[in-house]
Amino acid sequence: MPSKSEHIPRATIQRLAVYVQVLENLIRDNTDVISSEHLARICSVNPSQIRKDLAYFGEFGVRGVGYYVQDLNSSIKKALGVDRTWNCALVGVGNLGRALLRHKVFKQRGFNIVGAFDCDPFKIGEVISGLEVICSRRLSEKVEEMNIEVGIITTPPERAQRAANYLIDAQVKGIICFAPTRITVPESLHVEYVDFFHHFYNVAFNITLSDNLSNS
Repeated sequence: MPSKSEHIPRATIQRLAVYVQVLENLIRDNTDVISSEHLARICSVNPSQIRKDLAYFGEFGVRGVGYYVQDLNSSIKKALGVDRTWNCALVGVGNLGRALLRHKVFKQRGFNIVGAFDCDPFKIGEVISGLEVICSRRLSEKVEEMNIEVGIITTPPERAQRAANYLIDAQVKGIICFAPTRITVPESLHVEYVDFFHHFYNVAFNITLSDNLSNS
């Protein structure tokens, strides 16, 4: 019988990630307990939405008290699978790839980029943030050696499928694709696309909508 967690809406997963971010900030501020109303206000949702999202994983909070911040954060991270370290391989050491390699937050969040790969002979052998750039053709060898489970594609769009093919052959379990294109992968392999321009388009649309309403 399928578990309840197999039917969690994508929007709920996205909100849970926001909850973790907020809870970790509260932990840094030495906040031990928070009410559902206060947490909802910080997360820009309503209290019933938080309760509904958390109900997928069990019962949380104490009536009349609220949520214990540390416990709730740990429970959500466990539910999301980020209570452990995920070793990652980055493919495509261009400007974006270099920026991500230098971004310390990935490791702090449990995603440890342990390998950097590229096909450009002028980049192979270069050391960036302590990682030597390795030829992408060696991905299969290195994925097993480094216990890599997640691939990150930061190539130009025309090279993304080739990068994906290397990662597929290396049998990674998931891919995060920053290249502005779509890749073809087996159904069993999980892919997430990151396109910064979606956010620019949303901002542009909402500003335009507001301007049109104010001028009507």
